[in-house]
Amino acid sequence: MDREPDVQHIFLSTLPAGRREFRLALATVLVSAAIFLAAAPFAKIHLAPVPAFIPIYESALVINDLITAVLLFGQFRILRSRALLVLASGYLFTASITVAHALTFPGVFSPTGLLGAGAQSTAWMYMFWHGGFPLVVVAYALLKDRKIEPSRPGAQARVAIVSSVAAVLVVVCGLTLFATTWQDALPDVMQGNRIAVQGHIVFSSVWMLSLVALAVLWRKRPHSVLDLWLMVVMCAWIFDIALSSVLNAGRFDLGFYAGRIYGLLAASFVLVMLLTENTKLYARLVEAHEIERRERRLLQEQSAELAALNKDLEAFSYSVSHDLGTPLRAVDGYARMLEEDFGERLDAEARRLLGVVRASTRQMQQMIGDLLNFSRLGRQPLKAQPVRLGDIVNQVIGDLRIACAGRKVEFAVGDLGTAEADPALLKQALSNLLGNAVKYTRGRHPALIEVGCRRDEETGDAPAYFVKDNGAGFDMRQSDRLFGVFQRFHTHDEFEGTGVGLAIVERIIVRHGGRVWAESRPGEGAIFYFTLPPGPRNPA
Repeated sequence: MDREPDVQHIFLSTLPAGRREFRLALATVLVSAAIFLAAAPFAKIHLAPVPAFIPIYESALVINDLITAVLLFGQFRILRSRALLVLASGYLFTASITVAHALTFPGVFSPTGLLGAGAQSTAWMYMFWHGGFPLVVVAYALLKDRKIEPSRPGAQARVAIVSSVAAVLVVVCGLTLFATTWQDALPDVMQGNRIAVQGHIVFSSVWMLSLVALAVLWRKRPHSVLDLWLMVVMCAWIFDIALSSVLNAGRFDLGFYAGRIYGLLAASFVLVMLLTENTKLYARLVEAHEIERRERRLLQEQSAELAALNKDLEAFSYSVSHDLGTPLRAVDGYARMLEEDFGERLDAEARRLLGVVRASTRQMQQMIGDLLNFSRLGRQPLKAQPVRLGDIVNQVIGDLRIACAGRKVEFAVGDLGTAEADPALLKQALSNLLGNAVKYTRGRHPALIEVGCRRDEETGDAPAYFVKDNGAGFDMRQSDRLFGVFQRFHTHDEFEGTGVGLAIVERIIVRHGGRVWAESRPGEGAIFYFTLPPGPRNPA
């Protein structure tokens, strides 16, 4: 499984090298090559021995390589790339074997070197060092195209790192033991501080390994930024070995010192790029933290504004209820008094108009009540619990039978099972759906209302509950505004109502995490479907 695409824009090992990176790397190699060409003719010029140069130079190498190894091990923990694990181990190898090389160098800590070193020990440690790292680079190049394994747990990554560190230390100790204890079995490559003839042959073979590593890296395309700078490192190693072991005459000549400077540069290139990368990552982290902090503050401000708005809305709702309800009740009351006290003195038209006034005030009061109910939905906490839908439907039907007394209305209720819902809100939604079914079946003999549930491909695992009637129905071309506030498909003369009931149903169902929809044809009735989260199989 590949990692997310945005990782390619974060790490040097996955970031594709662009023209800018190629130009910078090429410029670095050209400058190094120019210095190499200038120094090569003078490589055999003998200079004054400076024994302190070795511990100073190699201490800097150890620090650079250790930091680079730690950074690469850190990237391996994130990316799980075996190539990065091998490369990190390679840098740890160079840091460890550099310590052994410094300890065995003659004249630094003792005349012949520590650890039981002999005349050939230091030179062979140098060859193990400069031959081992190119082999690691070759292994990295061969592994870098393998797919990353992001699913490996962090514990396995830690085990891999610890195992690699242990393996590197074992290898370095083994090579050090081999170069010191069994030095007599190795060919003589040094004559005092001068390089022997066969030493030039051996050092040239090690030099060729850096050329092989460079060629393999170049062939393994596409190149990442890390690949590019590893090629720069191998170029520096080529210049280093050529000056300090192939073209020069021995220790403490110009080639010896110049080659060591190239070695220090080679140890610094990848480290500088990794540190630059880490700086950019920290900058991005700070920027992301600042963006998150601003968004959190904005969310808090919006939440406070919403809370204030909800308070204002609630105050407005009660104000509307009081300020509009009071005069409407007065109008209805005075109209009723006129109807009762002076009805006999009025003609039929006047009595009809009083009836219209009273009906209009009652309709307005109902609209205000429905609008207030709609506005309150969403501000009340949801008190969900397992409920038997059949019980709630039967309660609603019992209330409706009183309202539709004198009409023949047949109810058929199927097995509805149990759902997770707020009983009060669910009863309000079912009251609106069943009340609409009763209202829009007026004139049907008999009026038939069915309540049930179904499962099919459209609903998936969740059952779809439905309320079906054989009433007036509606045109589905208008269904996009079916659940809007104050949306009506029939005139008030045909069917009374405010056009808020279905909007309340939708808001209740959506708050429960379900959805509601309808199917209908004019004159053939309507079916309203809704879904709810399923309840437990065996509710208490």
